[in-house]
Amino acid sequence: MPQSEEEPKLFDQCNVCIVCTDSLPLEAAEQLAAVIEECGGEPSIHHSTPTKDDTTACSHIISNTINFETYDLASKALIPVVKPSWVHTSLQKRKLANPRQHSPDPRLFLNDVVVTCGDIPEGDKDAIIGGVVAKGGLYSSRMSALVTHLVDLTVTSDKARLAQTKKLRVKIILPHWFDDCLKLGQRIDERPYILPDPEILRADPDDPIRGFGNKGLAGASTPEPAALPTPINGVEGTNQRNVFDGKCIMLSPDLSIGTHLLESIEAVVKRGGATMTGNVAEADWIICRFREGFVYRTASRLGKEVGNLAWLYSLMTFNEYTRPLSRMLHYPVSRAPIPGFEGLKISLSNYVGEARIYLENLIAAAGGECTKTLKQENTHLITAHGSSEKCTAAREWGLQVVNHLWLEDSYANWKMQPVSDPRYNHFPSRTNLGDVAGQKMLDKDVLEKNFFPSEDTEQPSPSPPVLQDHPSNVPIMPPPEKKQKADKKADKKAPEADQGTPKASGKGRKAAEKNAQTPARSRLIPDEMDIDTPSSTNSRKSKEAAIAHLHELAPDIALYEKEKKRVGGVIHGGRRKSDEDRVRENPKKRRSVEPEAESEEEQVNDAKRPKKSRPAISMHLLITGYQKWVGKGNEKKEDADRRHLRDLGIMVVQDARRCTHMAAPSILRTTKFVNALAYAPLIISTDFITRCLEEDELLNPADFKLNDKAAEAKFGFSLAKATKKAKDNKNKMLHGFRIYCVEDVRGGFDAFKSIVEANGGECLIFRGRLALTNPPRREESDDEDDMDDYTPGRHDVFLLSSAETKHARLWPRFRQVAGDIKRAPKIVRVDWLLDMAMSQELKSADEYELTEDMVGKDDQ
Repeated sequence: MPQSEEEPKLFDQCNVCIVCTDSLPLEAAEQLAAVIEECGGEPSIHHSTPTKDDTTACSHIISNTINFETYDLASKALIPVVKPSWVHTSLQKRKLANPRQHSPDPRLFLNDVVVTCGDIPEGDKDAIIGGVVAKGGLYSSRMSALVTHLVDLTVTSDKARLAQTKKLRVKIILPHWFDDCLKLGQRIDERPYILPDPEILRADPDDPIRGFGNKGLAGASTPEPAALPTPINGVEGTNQRNVFDGKCIMLSPDLSIGTHLLESIEAVVKRGGATMTGNVAEADWIICRFREGFVYRTASRLGKEVGNLAWLYSLMTFNEYTRPLSRMLHYPVSRAPIPGFEGLKISLSNYVGEARIYLENLIAAAGGECTKTLKQENTHLITAHGSSEKCTAAREWGLQVVNHLWLEDSYANWKMQPVSDPRYNHFPSRTNLGDVAGQKMLDKDVLEKNFFPSEDTEQPSPSPPVLQDHPSNVPIMPPPEKKQKADKKADKKAPEADQGTPKASGKGRKAAEKNAQTPARSRLIPDEMDIDTPSSTNSRKSKEAAIAHLHELAPDIALYEKEKKRVGGVIHGGRRKSDEDRVRENPKKRRSVEPEAESEEEQVNDAKRPKKSRPAISMHLLITGYQKWVGKGNEKKEDADRRHLRDLGIMVVQDARRCTHMAAPSILRTTKFVNALAYAPLIISTDFITRCLEEDELLNPADFKLNDKAAEAKFGFSLAKATKKAKDNKNKMLHGFRIYCVEDVRGGFDAFKSIVEANGGECLIFRGRLALTNPPRREESDDEDDMDDYTPGRHDVFLLSSAETKHARLWPRFRQVAGDIKRAPKIVRVDWLLDMAMSQELKSADEYELTEDMVGKDDQ
């Protein structure tokens, strides 16, 4: 860009750090640096994380990701972190662009969207523009090459035609996509919303919802990985820098890992250029299991990078730095549950693969219980979309049905979120929310407030900081005459201290003594030490003084740790074998020392345990009237039988729309039986179920066709003919019918409503207070196909009722409002509907019609 020497250049006074990553390689970084330097800026390229001095000295940081170690420092110092597009946009505008619209922060999930609007209402246009800009995007009033999304309702608008003519790389998208993104607070896939043939408009509600995959959860679905990973991005023989190069790493004693695994981890990180330490003050990265103890709190207050073993393994696997706060389960977990989560029983629906494992482990980390099956004792159902058998059952049972955002927000805020928030009850029609699971980040301020507060809440914080009750003031091994007094004081002050870290085996203990110079938990050093986070000059001086003091105390602390691990335990000098209050350890019962930790591990292991392979589903079976499952106390048998049937390839379903087969002991007038007839399944006897279970084999269902001549004669229809007619009707027998129903009809309005809708009609409650509306006209083709025996008058409107006095009071009002819309009122018994649904043929309403002289004589 030519500029005169007199006028200031574009990037004058800009000191720009460029951070190289996999998505911003060295070659691209050098090109950016050349452009910035030509326009008066001072660029510097960093192959790894810029140092703290480099970060605070620059005016801008260019990175495609927030995953570099000094990101938090840059944020606190208000130094903009921008993507390379900030440079290009600034050059085009000839002025520095707004950094917010080029931020790599995933919380600004529309930051790479440049939107323009086509022929949509002005109100929708304003709402979309406001939402996009608020979430980091840009708005353009005209179509240009920079536009990424055109919001429109058709592809025939002027802007859409211009985009197609010029072959611009723009997505023409329905406004529904922005609405769903903003409601969820996360970006979802655009593909179901893209014109000219958007899936959300053409798909049937019963069509399965496909997922597009979730690669972001790779290596981040469990806080306790089972084995050391195999790196997939090796750096040997290349110019790529190892993520561990120059780092000093400390493994906290609370990891309780064995000698062999410890040696393997040390070998990997040392091969990558890192060193190991047992001193928290020297370490750059600290690996902990729990959010507690001296090591965790001290490292967090000193601003160290704190992650768990899963985070360390992820770095080994991908050789790319990620912040442990950017993944929920890359950060140490808490032994205590989120307030309110204890006792919750949560089931999952429609989540698969890594997303399901991740949510199972997140539920356990939050303090709830994840159940594999849904029962009435459950409290919540977390589902990826709103249509499934579990969702239907959960709503019928009054359970809370939410998406995974409720769980993630509760975990990130360490506070149970209200399920009434619309964000947690929104399910986009053609989106599987499992695709966006795991994008929520942890909040450092929330963690500090709940797990490592800056100030000691039990003791005043003197200034300048003095570490009261520190080992420099209290001897590690007090004289014998003072031992008993110290014992009593310590027991009152910290009764749980010995339970902070599980005891290791002999070999593991020696390794821990060799590599760890700080105790996992210490009665002598308060958990809430007066060490502030680096937010001011005074706090930095306090931190440096504390670090220097810790260096001096390292040998004493190591000795204390060694003494504490002696058999029987040590409290300020230890107990004698003759002490009356000495707890004698039973090696056989050592596993019961930490039942909570053991329970968590069992949950994680259950999630990891490979499931037994099952055969493919060969039939979807709807069951009604199976006597072996009927009655109180048979729930366990039903669950066991259902699992057994699934192992044979039979999926038991509750929704008639999904069934390919229906099993019943005889012809019944149950809701399930009548509804299923409309979908023409193969109807078989429940003997098929019994025989399959007894013989542990999938038998031929055609050998068990239901034969019930007595019921056919009673109800006046043929089951075989009804099934054939149902196939011809294709669920449209009642298409165009609007049938009203009194509210408290015997059998329940919901049952008759489901029967009417299964056959293509519409059913509404009539309470006598509202006027009727004109029913839709039936199509000619439907009349010809469906009305072989009887064609009801198009001016008929029907009311399902009984001959009870309270129902008869509504009849005059029904006749009146039917006349108002010029329709002939037909007040009929429910048998009219049931007989049509059972026989799958339309019948005259005359023989079922109710009149005033029948009131009190007919009980239904």
